[in-house]
Amino acid sequence: MKKFETEVHLSREMKLLDVTMIGVGAMIGAGIFVLTGIAAGVAGPALIITFLLNGVVALLTAMSYAELGSCYHDAGGGYLWVKEGLPKWNGFLSGWMSWFAHAVACSLYALGFGAYFELVLKEFGLILPAWGFLSPQKVLAIGIAIVFAYVNFRGASETGKIGNLVTMTKIAILGIFVVFGLEFMLRHGDWSAGFTPFMPNGWSGIFKAMGLTFIAFQGFEVISQCSEEVKNPKKNIPKAVFLSLLIVIPIYLLVAVTALGSVRPEGMTPWDYLALRKETALVDVARLFFAGGGVMLLVGGLISTMSALNATVYSSSRVAFAMGRDRNFPAFFSKVHSKKFTPHFAILSSFVIVALMAVSLPIEDVASAADIMFLLLFLQVNITLIRLRKKRPDLDRGFFTPFFPYLTIAGIVLLLFLAVYMFTYSPLGWFVTAGWIGLGLIMYKAYASKREIEFVRKVEALERLERKEFTILVPIDQSRAAEGLLNIALALARKHDGEIVLLYVIEVEHGVPLRAGLDEGERVAEFMEGARSVVQEAGIPVRCVIEVTHRTSQGILETATEEQANFIILSREKRPTFFDRVQATVMDTMLDQAPCEVAVLHGQLPPGGVKNVLIPFGENIHTRLALEIAPAIVDHFKCKADVAVVFEPSMPKEERDQHLERIQSLLKESSLSAEVKVLKNKDVRQGIIQESKHADLIIMGGRSGEFLGLLFGQSLTQEITEQSASPVLWVNEYEEQPSFWTQLLNSFKKEGDEHHE
Repeated sequence: MKKFETEVHLSREMKLLDVTMIGVGAMIGAGIFVLTGIAAGVAGPALIITFLLNGVVALLTAMSYAELGSCYHDAGGGYLWVKEGLPKWNGFLSGWMSWFAHAVACSLYALGFGAYFELVLKEFGLILPAWGFLSPQKVLAIGIAIVFAYVNFRGASETGKIGNLVTMTKIAILGIFVVFGLEFMLRHGDWSAGFTPFMPNGWSGIFKAMGLTFIAFQGFEVISQCSEEVKNPKKNIPKAVFLSLLIVIPIYLLVAVTALGSVRPEGMTPWDYLALRKETALVDVARLFFAGGGVMLLVGGLISTMSALNATVYSSSRVAFAMGRDRNFPAFFSKVHSKKFTPHFAILSSFVIVALMAVSLPIEDVASAADIMFLLLFLQVNITLIRLRKKRPDLDRGFFTPFFPYLTIAGIVLLLFLAVYMFTYSPLGWFVTAGWIGLGLIMYKAYASKREIEFVRKVEALERLERKEFTILVPIDQSRAAEGLLNIALALARKHDGEIVLLYVIEVEHGVPLRAGLDEGERVAEFMEGARSVVQEAGIPVRCVIEVTHRTSQGILETATEEQANFIILSREKRPTFFDRVQATVMDTMLDQAPCEVAVLHGQLPPGGVKNVLIPFGENIHTRLALEIAPAIVDHFKCKADVAVVFEPSMPKEERDQHLERIQSLLKESSLSAEVKVLKNKDVRQGIIQESKHADLIIMGGRSGEFLGLLFGQSLTQEITEQSASPVLWVNEYEEQPSFWTQLLNSFKKEGDEHHE
């Protein structure tokens, strides 16, 4: 049996410089180039206090990220921490919010890029037309988002190389801006006039500007998303968190001083002038310093927004990847590209949010929505730190938050205050945030909570296999099929040192009390004792359970969960009636929730035992399970095994040889000694049915009695089962089942493929 589940991990290839630059790149972008002008109009010269206080608030939360990031080294960051430290719905909601917050931040940076690039085009005399309701800025924003989604698809090493280059370049540009700006201020004198009055809008303006620009300080959070790809994360994550803030905060303060002190507009205050220019305010300021200053800031703005885009597309996709891996999102979010080894579906889904937000909201409201989401997310992480200090003192921490828990509590209070205060600046941003959170709660209740439970059960089942705790559940009744089921169960239990749980289900009609089935329980006790003795004589541990229920499928599922079964073995008629197939569908739908593998024996084993086993080969996980359990059956019956494969006549010889090599490799992995037979038949169905005349048992991978099969006709596998000359054992590997609509589309496709054959 399968002893473990293959889990995808990301390679550790980032050094301290790489991960620090990712954090710096995420911060130096919107905060300086895109939001400085807007925030100056809100706070006035007190923008300096705004940046300083935001740095303090960010530092309080950064301590929590440094401590937790030093001991948790998986992709996902705050989402994974909250998931463990707080009730489960908090974990889902934090991941849901983090995914959205980073994607919306990407929208902000993309819009900033669009504004700067549009200015560049105007410098060359190029005027882009509007495409309907899409302004040139929004079109350019979508274009650059596509570019960086592709960059992240290429892989982490490419991401790091590009990020380091653009981050260091923009720091150099801002250094030149500050040096020439300070020289300009001092040379022209009376620079203090640009800072009077210092707080024109009072503390209200400061608080609004803090909420608006807090997104500029969230880059340290991106660092934690990289933990699974960073070398020595225990030491390098805390170092990178604090280094990034140490680099960014002084730059923010110097740029704010330079911008406010250099502008001398007529008829308005410097901060009103900056607010009028919005995203591109610093470009107009730089034009005062020297020839080409405006061009330099344009280049810096483009580079800065690209750097921030690179970092936050990366972070957003990693949160979605982690939630897919935990089954809070559909499993395709956790898929990794076969060649690039990057979570391509997670990257694509993040890009969709980026594009939608960029085209649907004004830039101020985009910034506000992201800010509010980050404030609430950071609040959850701070609460999680307090909980995990008590809940998990055993964690190997590389950093401890000082003056715990007082600094952490101060961070919680400040974050909550700023989040609530943001409603006075952007009600629309709050409505978007509240709508997304509400949608997340609905999704958790309707989808994620159930899938997460199933996934946890599966992991627990695999862990039991690792501990060699193998349990086989065998629902039996007083029919001739019971003997065959016991033989299959004995074969698996003997091979894997397992125990067998024999289950007899007594179904009581709905509306009738369950105690009415107790009398029948007494009547079947003798039969169960006989089945128990058969297993005991074989030297296998065995227990008997009689379950009284209103629905057989529910009774089997509950017993499988309670007994922590790794395998369920059932029996069915080989040629079922339509009603039998409907019942099989109900049973299969229920057993999809069972955290274990399932085998279904169609028909009865021959009285003389099994002398030859046939395994039709198909490229799916169910066939691999068939190859894994076949050695146990071969050993039990002392029989031989054949693997049958049918090639289409048009298949090239090279492809056939590769296919056969793959089969031999799987046989070697499963330790199955079998002859591989290439069936010379154009029709797969007829080839297998013809070969079944020489077999006593067919072991096939797949499900039986699917609902959509009833609607659209029999499947290929069902026809083989019903028309073959021997009994058929279906084996079904545990997997997450697709939605109804996915099954519907797959059924149409399958029908088309079979007609084509």
